[in-house]
Amino acid sequence: MSTQEMHIEIDNLKCGGCEKTILKGLATVEGVSEVSVDQALQMVSLHADPGLRPAILAKLHDMGYPEKGSTQGLDAGVSNIKSYVSCAIGKMS
Repeated sequence: MSTQEMHIEIDNLKCGGCEKTILKGLATVEGVSEVSVDQALQMVSLHADPGLRPAILAKLHDMGYPEKGSTQGLDAGVSNIKSYVSCAIGKMS
């Protein structure tokens, strides 16, 4: 597998608790390394094989941080709620 740098704009990134949750969550995706989160740009940067992008996006979505513009309506509302829970957990850990 060849790795390359990826940049993913996400929704619902609010604070350091969110950042902590994203870092922990993406650490569980095998093949992902060098994860960083830019709160100002609402962006996650990482190194991974391009074939892992769907798994990375799914993990972010499951935590409440979907790719920018990828959710609408009820799904966007559910993602926002998930992000608040993830944020709270990140702040406590």
